[in-house]
Parts: sequence; C-alpha cells; structure tokens
Amino acid sequence: MKHIIDTMNEAYPISEDTIRTLKENVVLCSFPKKYRLIEAGRFCKFAYFIEKGMTRSFWVVDGEEITTSFSCEGGIVFSMDELYYHKISEEFVETLEDVVAYRILLTDLIHLFQTNIELANWGRVIHQNEYRRLHRSHKERLSLSAKGRYEAFQKQFPQVCQRAQLGYIASYLGITLSTLSRLRSGK
Repeated sequence: MKHIIDTMNEAYPISEDTIRTLKENVVLCSFPKKYRLIEAGRFCKFAYFIEKGMTRSFWVVDGEEITTSFSCEGGIVFSMDELYYHKISEEFVETLEDVVAYRILLTDLIHLFQTNIELANWGRVIHQNEYRRLHRSHKERLSLSAKGRYEAFQKQFPQVCQRAQLGYIASYLGITLSTLSRLRSGK
C-alpha cells in the first residue's frame, strides 16, 4: 500500500494506527486492462484505492463516452452517487492498464469516516481538492482555447499525458481527437 499511504499522507497526514485500521478493512485485488470497476446502472458497493495502474471515469451520452476524470497510483475511485446518495451509479470507471488495487466496502468506508477523525479529515481534503479540480476544469472549458486547455491539462496531469490514449484526453478536454493531434504536433 506504499503509493496509497504516501498519497494519503501528502493530502492529510495519518498515523500508524489509522494505517493499520485501513489495512484491516481492505482486500488486495488485481484487474486487467479495460476492466470495468464501476458500471452505470449497477450498484458496485466498493471503493478502490489504486496502488498500481490507471483508471478513467466516464459517462455515456447519446452513445458516446465522455471522459470525466483519471486516477493513477495513490488515487481512490468510487461511485459518488452510491457512496453519498445511495443511488445507482451514473458513471463508469474502467482500468486503462493492469491495475493493482485495494478494495473496501462502501459501508466500511463510511463507518471509518464516522469513527476515525484522521480518515474523515483525509476524505474531506481529497473532496475539497476534487471540487477544486472540477471547478477549474469547468472554468477552463468556458474560458480557454483548446490549446490553453491542453496546456493546463499537461501541467495538472503529466502522467496521464504519457499513459492515456489521446482519444480519452480529447474527450476530457471537450475537443476532437484531430484537434488534439494538431496541438501535440505544434501545427
């Protein structure tokens, strides 16, 4: 759990006792590339701490996949609809690479948030950061050119730029693949 613990401690330092408690509640899992961890229209019941590999989250709108986020080593993925609203997910999460993750039941994660102040604060901080990312992304889509959006994305997600398919990045940025290809080639 090295990547996960390191990333957690960067966001909000947690004690060895909290790390031990977390480890008691997770199960090590491996998933192949293109595996759907979460599917729209189904209850998943789990959150996944990503130790190795990368995922993308997306919606399907009029038959087209619209990428909404990426998660790499140290990240956590889950259905917000399910965790916070007890509703079936509207989003998909799939692996973009072979993934090693630690799975936790959402009910156990909620219990840990309610009983462990360090994990509750860590959860608050990661959600604050995610809200800020979403807010910035929304602003960039409304105010920046395609080139400006791609440049901001490169700064924010250098790992994703190197590891994800261009079509997924273009979808996230709200531009066409041909536009992204031109931007990358400098034309």
